[in-house]
Formats: sequence, structure tokens, C-alpha cells
Amino acid sequence: GIIATMTEQRKEYLFKVLVIGELGVGKTSVIKRYVHQIFSQHYRATIGVDFALKVVHWDGETLIRLQLWDIAGQERFGNMTRVYYREAVGAFIVFDATRASTFEAVNKWKNDLDNKVTLPDGRNIPTVLLGNKIDQMRGGLLSNKQQMDNYCDEKGFVAWFETSAKANINIDEAAKYLIDKILDNERSYSRNLPDPEALELNKDDDEKSGCCR
Repeated sequence: GIIATMTEQRKEYLFKVLVIGELGVGKTSVIKRYVHQIFSQHYRATIGVDFALKVVHWDGETLIRLQLWDIAGQERFGNMTRVYYREAVGAFIVFDATRASTFEAVNKWKNDLDNKVTLPDGRNIPTVLLGNKIDQMRGGLLSNKQQMDNYCDEKGFVAWFETSAKANINIDEAAKYLIDKILDNERSYSRNLPDPEALELNKDDDEKSGCCR
């Protein structure tokens, strides 16, 4: 979720960001590279969900704690994803640029994400598409930039990046782009917040909604 606190004019945010995609596309490697600046060939498959925290000194007035949720490739079929996705304000969907099948699965992940989490105003959360492992590319999936742009427009991605966790290509840039979008949403959301004095909570409505929406 979003927790903002003011300390001597400094704003602090906690943003939950999901990292999703098929098994073996490099989700864990992308996170380890971004958070710890390391790369290893030998990460075991993530089971369930893993967490990492990245502290970003965005500018003089803004500190961001990015909570990255690394959600395992097989979890899409489990009932837990709704719980994992809750309160997320942004996402990366990762595919392996050398394996077409992992790109074909992107659509399913995006639909799943859009069905399970939205911003407070009902819009989809900003999502960046990462074509990872481009250090291993020989031509391939990402050669047609226009096609990728069109695909992202059509599917509602805010951007796409060619990345390599191994060679450290575009990982920081992609994260900066996503944080920028999250901050835009956060600013417009806080501008449009209703006056707390005027909020009358209707308890009956709350109880009727139940646990299974």
C-alpha cells in the first residue's frame, strides 16, 4: 500500500511493486541486480512469493521504499495471487527475450493483474514490460520496436524495456520510469482525496460487501 509521512518537509513513501511473469524469465535476477547490484547464474526457482526492499533517494524531498514482490511463475494458477497483488501500486511483467513462449504468456499475466488489482480510482496500476536476457539475443523477439510499441499500447503497458540483469542493461532506467508513473498517480490521487471531515462511513454497506469480492 501507500504510506506517506512528512518529516521536515521530506516525503516518505512505501510502494508495493509486483514482479511477475513465467518461470525462469529472470524475475529474481532483475530484482537482485536492482536492489543489491549482484548477478548469479544460480538462483533457485522462487516458490510462492519473495520480497526485497529498495530504498530510493528520489530527490532532496522524497524518499521511497520500494517493496518488490517476486511472484513465482507457477502462482498464476493458485488462488493466492489476489492476496499477493493487494495494495500494489505498480508492476513489472517480465519475459525472456530469447523464449517466445514466455512472451505469449505476458497477455495472461496482464489480464490476471488487471482483474485482481486497481488504483483507488479504479484505473489499472502502471505496468512496465521487461524483455529480459537481451545479452543472449541473436536478433529475435524485440527487433521490431514499432510492433512492441503497438503491443504495449494495445495491452495497456506504460512502457517496455529491453533488459539484462546479467549485463546490467536498463534495470535502473525501467525502475525509474515506473516510480515516476507511481508518483504521478500518487500526486493526482492525493489532490483528489475527499475532505476527511466530510467522510461519513456507511457501516451497513461495508458489511454487505463480504469477503469474496
